[in-house]
Amino acid sequence: MQPTPDFDPQAVAKKLLREGRSGALATLMTGTGDPYCSLVNVATAADGAPLLLLSRLAVHTKNLLRDPRVSLMLDERREGDPLQGARVMLLGTAAATDDPTARRRYLDRQPEAEAFADFGDFSFYQIALKGAHLVAGFGRIVDLKPSELLVDLSGADALVAAEPEVVDHMNRDHADAVGLYATRLLGAADGPWRCVGCDPEGLDLQCERTGLRLPFPQRISSPGVLRQVLKELAEKARGALSSA
Repeated sequence: MQPTPDFDPQAVAKKLLREGRSGALATLMTGTGDPYCSLVNVATAADGAPLLLLSRLAVHTKNLLRDPRVSLMLDERREGDPLQGARVMLLGTAAATDDPTARRRYLDRQPEAEAFADFGDFSFYQIALKGAHLVAGFGRIVDLKPSELLVDLSGADALVAAEPEVVDHMNRDHADAVGLYATRLLGAADGPWRCVGCDPEGLDLQCERTGLRLPFPQRISSPGVLRQVLKELAEKARGALSSA
């Protein structure tokens, strides 16, 4: 299938990936190889790779430690018939990671996990994607490669390193702008919106359990350019507010 002007499969899949906060994780049962599915909370690494926090006592963790092949289903959680909404099935292999960035990004999106993240049986896992299957409505079914889903971080080391400071600064000094991004640029309801992450392609926003993705108008690789783009987006949001 070829993308049409009103359908960009990569954009749809990336949005689902970044906004998802829970999904169905499929693993293979140890001993039998039977399929096993469970509900898990999710987050994403800077490049978009899915992040999980799992207990070794759970069946799904025992399964993937024996056979790391997994699939993860995310959907847009729209009202009404869920089959009318978009969903993406991600294929890959899961492996434990002790990267402190994975921990921080997961807990920024799943703050309630702070209560048990340091328990001895829990570890963070990252899924190395092998592909994805997107279903975004009738006739909008597309297979995607990892390169079409993940963000290229090359040349953006400074931005990735500055992410904790960017998030803290936006929430501490520009909470009003964060709220306007969500409500005026993305059409969300008012609420305690906060910034939970950024990468070269966009800003991640969250209110309680709802995640939103604010795409940037162009790829960003440095904090200086990010500041200018965020300022311009805030001005655009305030313009939308004044004209409402």
